[in-house]
Amino acid sequence: MAATTSTVSQVGRDQRFAFAFDSRLALASLPFGVTAHTAAVEVDDLHLRIRFGPWRLITTRGNVEAATVSGPYAWWKVAGPPRLSLADGGITFATSARQGLCIRFRQPVPALLPGRLLRHPAATVTVAEPEALARALGVSP
Repeated sequence: MAATTSTVSQVGRDQRFAFAFDSRLALASLPFGVTAHTAAVEVDDLHLRIRFGPWRLITTRGNVEAATVSGPYAWWKVAGPPRLSLADGGITFATSARQGLCIRFRQPVPALLPGRLLRHPAATVTVAEPEALARALGVSP
């Protein structure tokens, strides 16, 4: 059965959102260094930071345009490393097939490749509490 970690922690005004780890998909993420200790979304007054094993996405909160709760997803589309959408260039950081939050940016941001080689107009994250993340970002899900 699926196991979900459901935590939002707060230190001062900074909030940390844990990914929802589905035990059936967790093994597919391990070879890429993605664990509960190396994956999280952090929001502070100025920035949105996504850490997914060795991958990072950092942008200003002002660059967040909208957010939409989505899912469920096909398990083979979310298991393992980040996924690039060939349809729109968005990136998916997923640890569960149940649901996630698609965050749209005003200006595309790098994440999958370093530098400016590839920039993403959106990022989907399968955090345990997507609605709470949307509220922290100041956008309605």
